[in-house]
Amino acid sequence: MSASEGTYVVGVDSSTQSTKALVVDVATGRVVASGQAKHTVTGGDRRESDPRQWWDALCAALEQCGDVVREAKAISVGGQQHGLVTLDAAGDPVRPAMLWNDVRSAPQTRRLIEELGGPDAWAERTGSVPSTSFTVTKWAWLMEHEPEAAARVAAVRLPHDYLTERLTGEGTTDRGDASGTGWWASATEEYDAKTLEHIGLDAAL
Repeated sequence: MSASEGTYVVGVDSSTQSTKALVVDVATGRVVASGQAKHTVTGGDRRESDPRQWWDALCAALEQCGDVVREAKAISVGGQQHGLVTLDAAGDPVRPAMLWNDVRSAPQTRRLIEELGGPDAWAERTGSVPSTSFTVTKWAWLMEHEPEAAARVAAVRLPHDYLTERLTGEGTTDRGDASGTGWWASATEEYDAKTLEHIGLDAAL
């Protein structure tokens, strides 16, 4: 398929179990190519994935789309929320990502809500009350159970932000993803300093 036939964009969905890619004709909305590759997720209460396999899956999905993917003018990445991706100074994962459905942080969730004023105070300050899926609870779990790993963390990312950074070389996020962390205040559109200080996380990360 040649560029003269249309302008193409790529949409990527990196979900819990697989990464999918669609090449779409902007003018018509027609899907001209697609690809999909699966992820491995651990079982039980411990729901983890190696972030590098998301990148491998993205590359595989794009390869399945064929040569037309090279004609795309833009790419947009979306995916699962809440997961905690921890990177070292070289940009490599410190440990497997804790996914949204990893429930080991249930005790930390209850404690954080209580220690920072209760549900009403959380809702007023950040616009949400954290559940076990929220990133803030997973960071609290990591600090408590794997302090050596936490000390090596030079950057914190969310799952699809990890892929965006691999594609562009820039660490970035969006309001939608940030709203599921527990440390983003929707009213001020800033990271909540009180929450970050309480969990020992530098906003620069």
